[in-house]
Amino acid sequence: MLSVVIPTLNAGPRFGTVLAALVPGAVTGLVKEVVVVDGGSTDRTLELAGEAGCRIVRTERGRARQLRAGAEAARAEWLLFLHADTVLEEGWARAVERHMAEQPGAAGWFRLRFDDASAFARVWEAGAGFRSAVIGLPYGDQGLLIPRVLYHAVGGYPDVPLMEDVELVSRLGRSRLIRLGAAATTDASKYRRDGWMARSFRNLMLITAWGMGVKPHRLASLYD
Repeated sequence: MLSVVIPTLNAGPRFGTVLAALVPGAVTGLVKEVVVVDGGSTDRTLELAGEAGCRIVRTERGRARQLRAGAEAARAEWLLFLHADTVLEEGWARAVERHMAEQPGAAGWFRLRFDDASAFARVWEAGAGFRSAVIGLPYGDQGLLIPRVLYHAVGGYPDVPLMEDVELVSRLGRSRLIRLGAAATTDASKYRRDGWMARSFRNLMLITAWGMGVKPHRLASLYD
């Protein structure tokens, strides 16, 4: 029923936890396959993927390119795109099954959580919820569940160096983006490294520039 597509590039030790969280879906038969699309990892990423029984697809580096390759290789009628540092919480499989049954023509996104105990993290989580539900712009670190037919109908992920997730969900539109009844916890190390305010301000400037028509390849050099 479901192909999980994960783009990787030196995903690190957290990747094992990401894969372990998918086990409940595999046990119930929901997850048909996990497609790991690797852009040239030199750490244990591919070893972990192989031990977990994932299908491995190798392609050129670039998240959008890897996501596109994963979608092409996937064999199920539903696709779940997931970042390699995003861990789905317990109960995610039931939430996905419910969405498939009740919203067969719509995409779904998970509530965002950060692996950080600070008040900043809670505020930013609330902001992500508002952005996703009201504006209709969930980001890639919230995962994207989408029927294959709909994915192709809107053109799939564009082959751009940045904003591939925003480009895709903007084509879907808010009415075809439904909040799933589960959360996804993502790595907050970049926020801790750069500072929550500084990192968020940079992200806001990037999305504002994109909304004003600045091309993704011009924005890519500003993102790390």
